[in-house]
Amino acid sequence: MNRRQAALDYHAQGRRGKIEVVPTKPCLTQRDLSLAYSPGVAEPCLEIARDPAAAYTYTAKGNLVAVVSNGTAVLGLGNIGPLAGKPVMEGKGVLFKRFADIDVFDLELATEDPDELIQTLKILEPTFGGINLEDIKAPECFYIEQRLREILDIPVFHDDQHGTAIISSAAILNALELVGKSLDSVRIVFSGAGASAMGCARMYKKLGVRPENILMCDTKGVIYRGRTEGMNEHKAEFAVETEARTLADALRGADVFIGLSAKGMVTPEMLKTMAERPIVLAMANPDPEISYEEAKAARPDCIMGTGRSDYPNQVNNVLGFPFIFRGALDVRARTITDGMMLAAAHALAALAKQDVPETVAKAYGLSHLVFGPDYIIPKPFDYRVLIWVASAVAEAAMRDGVARIHLDLDEYRETLASRLGKSRETLRIMFTKARRAPRRVVFPEGDDDRIIRAAAALAEDRIAQPILLGDPAVIRARAETLRLALDTVEIVTPKGSERFEDYAQALHRLRQRKGLTLIGARQILKRSNYFGAMMVRQGDADALVTGVTSAYSEGLKPVLRVLGTGTGVRRVMGLHLVLAKNRAYFLADTTVNIEPTAEDLADIAIYAARTAEQFGIEARVAMLSFSTFGSVRHPFTEKVRRAVELARQKQPTLVIDGEVMADVALSPEQLARDYPFSALGDKRTSVLVFPDLQSANIAYKLLATLGGAEVVGPILMGLAYPAHVLPNNAEVKDIVNLAAIAVVDAQERQRQPAVQAAGRMW
Repeated sequence: MNRRQAALDYHAQGRRGKIEVVPTKPCLTQRDLSLAYSPGVAEPCLEIARDPAAAYTYTAKGNLVAVVSNGTAVLGLGNIGPLAGKPVMEGKGVLFKRFADIDVFDLELATEDPDELIQTLKILEPTFGGINLEDIKAPECFYIEQRLREILDIPVFHDDQHGTAIISSAAILNALELVGKSLDSVRIVFSGAGASAMGCARMYKKLGVRPENILMCDTKGVIYRGRTEGMNEHKAEFAVETEARTLADALRGADVFIGLSAKGMVTPEMLKTMAERPIVLAMANPDPEISYEEAKAARPDCIMGTGRSDYPNQVNNVLGFPFIFRGALDVRARTITDGMMLAAAHALAALAKQDVPETVAKAYGLSHLVFGPDYIIPKPFDYRVLIWVASAVAEAAMRDGVARIHLDLDEYRETLASRLGKSRETLRIMFTKARRAPRRVVFPEGDDDRIIRAAAALAEDRIAQPILLGDPAVIRARAETLRLALDTVEIVTPKGSERFEDYAQALHRLRQRKGLTLIGARQILKRSNYFGAMMVRQGDADALVTGVTSAYSEGLKPVLRVLGTGTGVRRVMGLHLVLAKNRAYFLADTTVNIEPTAEDLADIAIYAARTAEQFGIEARVAMLSFSTFGSVRHPFTEKVRRAVELARQKQPTLVIDGEVMADVALSPEQLARDYPFSALGDKRTSVLVFPDLQSANIAYKLLATLGGAEVVGPILMGLAYPAHVLPNNAEVKDIVNLAAIAVVDAQERQRQPAVQAAGRMW
């Protein structure tokens, strides 16, 4: 199917268009209706009449942005009119919602009279928390934005003018750092003199670029002092004294090229005349002023960026407007200041220098992303942009005196993180606990890139004190290649450790009745996973995270043989945290016990419930089967029913019931209606215990693969010491998540030393 037809089908199939309005409150019963509308709705109306600021409490105003266009400059399509521009405005609404959880009404206004458009938006001001101007031709767009900022008391942002300016500013800041040039000395040449180009030039001057070092070219050539053809007051602002008359003239010796014009405006020969290590941002869409391949062939030393996602350094406005409005709305800013836009640019530049999560790189088909010539600005799908940019904008708004409310920035960043999904909201509890008192976590596979990146992140965020096992020279060389700092990360070589013989003696005493000789202990300790486990057992580390370079069963062996289970624990158990449909569920046993007995299932239920409580989630345990409360009699269902009885005997306060089918367990409405006697009641189940490993393992993997759920784990339960075994396909985020969980486990055990006592050994 060609792209044209695919795009038409995308917009036409199913519900027409790309957006819909969804109520945020229940509207099912007569009581709901009486609260949503008459007579209940009168109460918030009266409150707002008394205090207009109450509109931010009782209505959607504070999270509602108008995307406004008259269709006079739609993308590269020109003046196609407001109706034809509506798909673009709907798309803008999708981006606002997807990236910053902001609601949008798109307004396509059938007028080319700037004053008429201004008056329309003035009348509509009570409806919105902010206005995003889009695809309005120059020079009218400048006048419209300026007047609206003067007369409205809500943020107004012209994305065509400022969006590219902010994103490209971040790119230039980082590119200049890489090439060793300064803002006050570089010469910048523009191809294009529309709203985007002028917005960029103004932003660059605010960053520190000297006005006389900016040459702007339109279809008539260079804008120079004394030129009369095709000039207006806005272009006159950028007229300079120069002998250059063409774009080719202007590019000779230039340090930076900014393309905001059309395909093919720049030739390879023109690039060859630029200064050493030039910066080329050719941002015409869909085809840049010069292709990436041509630019790199002509100037291999250039740093190249385009507006396309299939090449490095995509300058995409979606990195800006959703997050700028998020920060502005959250402090109820009266306007968007230069300081807020500069803060956004600097935040994007700073974020590009941070270690990039694997999930972001993989979204673009890459194994990793590292700050450098091919990565000078964050990728649009980097979830961290919301936290970095929105908080920077909010801080600038408070500093500039345009914020109506003031926020605690640390708390605000936590709030922003919670918008990223239930997974991060749930895990944030663990990360918060871990940061209070980081513990030493040893990683046996210390020279694996994923482990190195995770260790750098854990150390930087003060979640844990990582210890990497391996050759220090190899590990530091890998870190340098990855552009990561390991200054605060301890690196230990097992064979050369002064503790090696002590560990060997201790391991021999531990397992001499299991057939291990002292010579054998010395031999086995050369394996880093056994050495790491002994570090934990001997108190030189607080927790172990291993497994990324071996099969799960192999990674589990040293954990069982060296650390064993806690006192009174019959066996080790495995659990996955599954985040689906914005809810958290704990599934067990997903990794260890193949055919658990009723006694085993009871233990699994109790430990899984404890783990859920550690995450701050009320534990309500459903023991799953293919039968619900005796609907089928079979030894399998009898085992599950017996497990419920045993769990209640061991822990009478535990909320648990079964046997129950999975769909019933996950439907509090059906439980309340058809099984009112159930201990699970009418509240949602949070812990699901499966009758065997086969069903549990299949279920969580199907949820992750087909259901799109986010899965955290596996989390080991029942060990005498904190330890977790990762699957060998684990990503950096998985390693960081389990390390944080291990730190919290270590904290808890050190508060309750009795928990640490060793029980059964394998």
